[in-house]
Amino acid sequence: MLGSIRGPHDVKQLGVEELPRLAGEIRDVLVDACAEFGGHLGPNLGVVELTIAVHRVFDSPRDPIIWDTGHQAYVHKLLTGRLDGFAALKQEGGLSGYPSQAESEHDFVENSHASTALSYADGLAKAFRVRGEGDRTVVAVIGDGALTGGMAWEALNNIAARRDLPLVIVVNDNGRSYSPTIGGLASHLSSLRTNRRYEDVLEFVKEKFGNIPVLYDALHGIKKGVKDVLAPQVMFEDLGLKYVGPIDGHDEQAVEAALRQARDFRGPVIVHVLTQKGHGYSPAENHDEDQLHGPGPFDKVTGREKPKGRIWTDVFSEEIVKLGHERDDIVAITAAMQYPVGLAPFAEAFPERFYDVGIAEQHAVTSAAGLAFGGLHPVFAVYATFLNRAFDQLLMDVALHKLPVTFVLDRAGVTGDDGPSHNGMWDLSILQVVPGLRIAVPRDGDRVVELLREAVAIEDGPTALRYPKGALAAPLEAIGKLGEMDVLRAADPDVLIIGVGPMAHPCMEAADLLDQQGISATVIDPRWVKPLDEALVLAAGAHKLVAVVEDNGRVGGVGDAVARLLRDNDVDVPVKTFGIDQCFLDVAKRAKILGYQGLTGQDVARGITEAVAKRSAPIEA
Repeated sequence: MLGSIRGPHDVKQLGVEELPRLAGEIRDVLVDACAEFGGHLGPNLGVVELTIAVHRVFDSPRDPIIWDTGHQAYVHKLLTGRLDGFAALKQEGGLSGYPSQAESEHDFVENSHASTALSYADGLAKAFRVRGEGDRTVVAVIGDGALTGGMAWEALNNIAARRDLPLVIVVNDNGRSYSPTIGGLASHLSSLRTNRRYEDVLEFVKEKFGNIPVLYDALHGIKKGVKDVLAPQVMFEDLGLKYVGPIDGHDEQAVEAALRQARDFRGPVIVHVLTQKGHGYSPAENHDEDQLHGPGPFDKVTGREKPKGRIWTDVFSEEIVKLGHERDDIVAITAAMQYPVGLAPFAEAFPERFYDVGIAEQHAVTSAAGLAFGGLHPVFAVYATFLNRAFDQLLMDVALHKLPVTFVLDRAGVTGDDGPSHNGMWDLSILQVVPGLRIAVPRDGDRVVELLREAVAIEDGPTALRYPKGALAAPLEAIGKLGEMDVLRAADPDVLIIGVGPMAHPCMEAADLLDQQGISATVIDPRWVKPLDEALVLAAGAHKLVAVVEDNGRVGGVGDAVARLLRDNDVDVPVKTFGIDQCFLDVAKRAKILGYQGLTGQDVARGITEAVAKRSAPIEA
């Protein structure tokens, strides 16, 4: 049946009795694809019936559907004709793990940074109103933690102020935190509240009795009290938003009915849907950690992830626990990512010193500032791409006050599989402008331990430590020191290669290849890239060319900082930078993207050879 679905119109044509079979086929495809490649399995298993209902009620793409968080949009992709792409989910040439404009007209935005959908929806609905397209409905499906982000509540505040916007907000509540009232009475009350005659009666009462405050307040209080008791609407109606629910999110017909009520109201409506993360696949339902939220490749029968070896995150995870035992002032913070960033062992060992703030990076950083003001040393572990969201807080709330907060940036550089929004290729540029911030970049697991310990020992300002996704690099020992930098390879003064963190490995390969061309190269790992070691000035002056290799955007990165340092000290040695083009990268494995970006050892050697040749060529008269 799923193979015949080419778009939402096909979903609408199905009989009610056919929908359970469609849901079952969808779950089979989700399990098969995620078992092979990894992916966000649990959230998507939970929204199968919800997504079917959304596409049966609304007319995508005329009615835009915006998913927040975007990783729960796999079912949406299947229902909009992209079944074939699931054969290569999150692989080069296959489907992105998030909504993608390049894939389909049904994907309005790639909102893979959470808590953004309501702001997009607010703007879209207002735009339709201005353009005279008030018959279009905007649908925002928000859930899987996205409502913990402050930006979502800022948007709700604005949406509530405009009663004429046809905007349906589907709250996918899979947190198992509510005590729902599901059944005939709740459905009846939902219908009542979205009926215009109900609104007209309320206005009549207000007009007739509004000049008698005690009577009007009593009537309003009774109405609100009855509703709160019989159908809990949490806080949404206190914001002035109409509320429908809660609805059993795995009862497709019940969800459809609620969505039709909300659509026909022609104003902002919250539809509260209760779902079970991992629904329909017992290994996910019974997975205590996170209902197989985002596993790597796994065994379909047992749900157990296949061994992936030791990764960078594992080293940090072990060392932060050791530091926690040694220092009782160390506290750890995560933004709804305790397992992915490796803080779960710390949380288990020191529950009173661990804080999960939800998808709220801005709050996390300023809360860390408060912890530091209180005499503690916070360690905030976060994906590098998500630190972008809290730049102002880092700058003005932490750095301005010279507070000892350590930022551990996981998945820095190229991540590849999760698409353009998840590559952590911005941090070394963004953080360069922060006064007093020190940045460390380890080249291997031993240096993660070494530099993390150095970072948390600093008490007069913030520090950052960044490392990539995936398998650990092989240990690479220094043969000497240059200031506080590690010398990895020493040679006669031709070329000085600065390998930033894990890029030290291709730099060593490049140096060997250059040696075969008669070009001698010294390779150093700066360890700390902000501030740069002043020993670089003399070292650069003793070479004919300086090359900087980093897995960060070339603009404003370490290469630019090295060039600026040499200019400021009147060192005229040319600087050649190797890094990532300032563009949004397509999905591919990290190694593939580094190759496309000219960041392999062979590419670096070729680029340096060409640069040396240009500078050695005789000048024609």
